[in-house]
Amino acid sequence: MLSAFLTGFILGFSLILAIGAQNSFVLRQGLMVRHVFTVALFCSLSDALLISIGVAGISIFLNNYIDLVSDWLFGISAIWLAGYGLLRVRDVINGKTFLIAENSSVNGLVSTLSFLVILTFANPHVYLDTVVLIGSVSQQFLGNNKLAYVLGASLASFVFFFSLAYSAKFLSPIMQRPIAWRLLDSFIAFVMFTLAIKMAQAAGWF
Repeated sequence: MLSAFLTGFILGFSLILAIGAQNSFVLRQGLMVRHVFTVALFCSLSDALLISIGVAGISIFLNNYIDLVSDWLFGISAIWLAGYGLLRVRDVINGKTFLIAENSSVNGLVSTLSFLVILTFANPHVYLDTVVLIGSVSQQFLGNNKLAYVLGASLASFVFFFSLAYSAKFLSPIMQRPIAWRLLDSFIAFVMFTLAIKMAQAAGWF
């Protein structure tokens, strides 16, 4: 169970580290100390919901065919993860990744949450990461191990968003430095390639 939990946590954390409008908005709210807890909780719960839907949905959909498609599923996941790793290697070489706070005039709690709903659920990328990729990788686990995997991936979102929101004032100056992002992207690339190899092995490629 621990292995499944760590796989979910590491994969979830690595995917969520990618720069996006949602992360920038959370950072901005943290810098302004405005609705910090609510914003972090909303983003975390949204990810946990989508992850659960992805794992449960794919499990139900492929329940009778998992033995037939598992090799293809793991193989596609391996290619996908390797692709993410290559993108991070590109960013390491280019050194052009920066964390920039979203410039928005959203102030009230209702308008803040409304804006977050759009940033979160109107972004196709979030469904590819949480529902499709995390859901597909979960198929290597069964029973309690699958539950541990979901908990790990969901916990990664809680840890990331609350850390980002409450540490914004400390993280912002550091993450404006290209070297910091090069180191972070290098770590993410390593994780992605490691998981890709694991998926390729599960697919029986080597």
